[in-house]
This record gives sequence, structure tokens and C-alpha cells, in this order.
Amino acid sequence: MNTAEKLQAAISGEARPVLVEFYADWCPHCQRMMPIVDQLRQEVGGKADIIQIDGDKNPDLMEKYHARVYPTWILFKDGQEAWRDSGDKPLSELKDMIDRFA
Repeated sequence: MNTAEKLQAAISGEARPVLVEFYADWCPHCQRMMPIVDQLRQEVGGKADIIQIDGDKNPDLMEKYHARVYPTWILFKDGQEAWRDSGDKPLSELKDMIDRFA
């Protein structure tokens, strides 16, 4: 299963929220967000799935989801986009957004 198929399966197969981060290894904002995303995973536990997608390796997904900058955040709920933003985000904002849709 390729990245696109895995993402589609996660989005469509989950009742819980799915937070997707489009990132790039060279992006300084993305590098700053890595430990925050790791901490977010620990804090939200089973309330949500968090998926990180390297946009440079998956330009087709960047195009499909209209992700134009790094990092781009998209939260899906019940297979639909429920929230979108970009740039650095504090842990509290990401956690609040997941809690809102969980």
C-alpha cells in the first residue's frame, strides 16, 4: 500500500479525527514542529491518528490536498476536512483542535 492509499484508508476508515501534517525535511518550521508532534501523539493517545507526510516525496498528495506551504495541517473527521492551517502551531492549539473534533 503506498502513501496515498494509506492516507485514504486512514481518513475514510476512522470515526476519530485524523490530523495530517505535510512537511519537508529541509523546512525549519517543520523541524521545530517535530518534537511538538511527538508530544502531541503521546498526549492525545487513542483520541486521534496523526499522520506526517513528506511533501517532497509525495507531490501528488500535496496537489490533491492543496497543501502549498510547509507545514500544512489538515484535520479530517468522518472522511471530511474539518480544519486546515499552516505554519508553526503551539502544542495547545493542536491539542485543542483534536479535542474539539474527538
